[in-house]
Amino acid sequence: MMIHAYDESYLDSAQNILGHAVDFAVMTLDIDPDTFGEAFAISGISKHFANGNPKYAAGMTGCELTRRVLEETHLHYEDAEDVMFLDRSPEYWAGWALAFYQWYSSRSFGDILSVIPLSRIISMYPVYHETDVLRFAEHIYDMIRQASPAARLKTRRLNCGMSQSELAADSGVALRQIQLFEQKQRDINKASAITLLKLSRSLNCKMEDLIEY
Repeated sequence: MMIHAYDESYLDSAQNILGHAVDFAVMTLDIDPDTFGEAFAISGISKHFANGNPKYAAGMTGCELTRRVLEETHLHYEDAEDVMFLDRSPEYWAGWALAFYQWYSSRSFGDILSVIPLSRIISMYPVYHETDVLRFAEHIYDMIRQASPAARLKTRRLNCGMSQSELAADSGVALRQIQLFEQKQRDINKASAITLLKLSRSLNCKMEDLIEY
């Protein structure tokens, strides 16, 4: 079960805007990509963007988005004329692909960029820019999973102070199934909606909080 960040109708626009934003920040304003990535991740703008707020994901240009991020985070920059090239640079592709993965996974930009900084996404351009973007998404998923080996179900259960047996009794989900989910021997992303609902109710969280990205 995959729960995306927002309605797919905004996805093309969001990818285009973030692609142009990264390209403009790095190529025109000469800002270090990781500096811009960190600024974007901590800004309130990224949170609106991640939720598919039309004002940010569809209602402005990439250049406008860049300026708002820099102004909100108080990063100094020498402004320049808006430039959005027809040729797609590695920087454009990185923003475009990052927007896709955020939508696809529902992870925050902060979570993603804390593991894979923007400069590293740019470096993936030669390998992934001509492939289906899902291949890029799968690669990012593997990188984040390796960086965060504990299953989200286990982390949530421990934070609630529950044992596996207590969670099984409270949720009605079989103990062995919970064990397999936490050991990642069974993919919780493929669990039925009712199983996720039972677990999320017992753990006082949303179903998507248990999904592995």
